[in-house]
Amino acid sequence: MKSLGFVEVSGVAAAIDALDIMCKSAEVSLVSWERKLGGRLVTLIVTGTVSAVNAAVENAAKQCIKKPCATAVIANPHPETARLAELSAKRLEKKAAQKEAAAAKPAAKAPAKKATAKTQVKKEEN
Repeated sequence: MKSLGFVEVSGVAAAIDALDIMCKSAEVSLVSWERKLGGRLVTLIVTGTVSAVNAAVENAAKQCIKKPCATAVIANPHPETARLAELSAKRLEKKAAQKEAAAAKPAAKAPAKKATAKTQVKKEEN
């Protein structure tokens, strides 16, 4: 049976710490993460078996460098709840694909500067 686990913590560094704790303590995988308020509030969403997600969320709440603002475990989520988590994951994948595509495009050359009257006069004086 699949379940969803949520840990909401203040700060990106604390969120990465919480995710590391969750992945090391139980067999869970990251579904998505949401950053709000400029990264000051981060929600991690993990999935796995009910017991693994429970253990992961509890360990993250106990051992994280910052106390989480909220935690939750949803065992056997409703299809609409699971769809919401999947939409978040797809949005994250889409952003990553856009960044890769932008990095793959060759850099466009900057247009040459037009000579102004002042630069032409200086060239003529030299």
